[in-house]
Amino acid sequence: MLSGCRILDATDRLGWLAGRVLADLGAEVTKVEAPGTDTAHAEWRALNVNKALVELDLERAVNRERFDALAAKSDILLATPVAGSAASPCFDYARLAAINPGLIVVAITPFGLSGPKAHWLASDIEIMAASGAMSLAGEANATPLRVSAPQSYAWTGAQAAIGALVALHHRAASGRGQLVDVSAQAAVITALSHAPAFVTITGTAPTRAGAYVTGRSVTGARFRVFWPCRDGYINFILYGGVAGRRTNEQLVAWMRASGAELGALAGIDWGKWDPTGVTQEEVDAIETPIAQFLSGVRKRQFLEEAHRREMLGYPVANVADTATDPQLAARGFWQDVAGPEGRLERHCGSFAIVDGVRAALRPGGATATFERREKQA
Repeated sequence: MLSGCRILDATDRLGWLAGRVLADLGAEVTKVEAPGTDTAHAEWRALNVNKALVELDLERAVNRERFDALAAKSDILLATPVAGSAASPCFDYARLAAINPGLIVVAITPFGLSGPKAHWLASDIEIMAASGAMSLAGEANATPLRVSAPQSYAWTGAQAAIGALVALHHRAASGRGQLVDVSAQAAVITALSHAPAFVTITGTAPTRAGAYVTGRSVTGARFRVFWPCRDGYINFILYGGVAGRRTNEQLVAWMRASGAELGALAGIDWGKWDPTGVTQEEVDAIETPIAQFLSGVRKRQFLEEAHRREMLGYPVANVADTATDPQLAARGFWQDVAGPEGRLERHCGSFAIVDGVRAALRPGGATATFERREKQA
């Protein structure tokens, strides 16, 4: 899809995913790293596979001419500029636009290029806190939490890739490059789109509720989201509307066929049931038999039955579940590529299948330049 598109990736951890996404879509991505960077680290290799590597210390002004030569031949530059750093002049948009008017510069920073926090540094925990995500994670009346594996980098990288694609589409019509300003804080806020809706509709701000979700009932009742099952956890919520009616009806039918005790579920007309007005006492009575039933169900069993019955609900997958997922295996998602010293590494393949083909990955970390690629072509 992006065959022939040349991308220069001068990002740190905050932007690695953006280049990986664009590489998976067929772009030629060259990763710029300072000499001595640990490119053997598993996280680096996972997010920089499919990119060529150029070793260039941008902190040294003597290397700017070489960097400019690479930028002059690029369609997109991905960068994570740090205000006041020795490398920051490399990413000045006005300077780069004079060199290459068609260049799209995607600047990825914690809080954007302007505003009172433009010069602030931040890691994942600060970004998650500043975005409001941590205010919704954790137990009620307890300390806000972040997910152990960084999430802000993924949201930011995905938004940066989208911004680059939109700018590329604009350039196809106008011939002009542009500066795309990506704020990690703003990127994570997009993950919380439901929270502002609660404020608008009910006049209340959602709060931390642990394994439950609030904001579905005007009475303040909370609904369970994560349910212990026989070999882990299941994500399931009692819904209203057409989709919820189908799911609720099918769950009760499954329980009935299994000989499970229905309790308060037995007398509910799901065609008329409306979660927006139920009390906590009513929710607890409904969820008690569901909890008892799901505690004896395995994750794979739930997924297969949910598919068969067209129910909303999902097993909570751990790393082992993902690695052995039959759907991913059937779609040929995993790919083995050569790593350091020739050892094979298993990687996530390209997320896109184009014309029935999932493009093969290129090993990350191979030293190359645009000039060398041209000669090889």
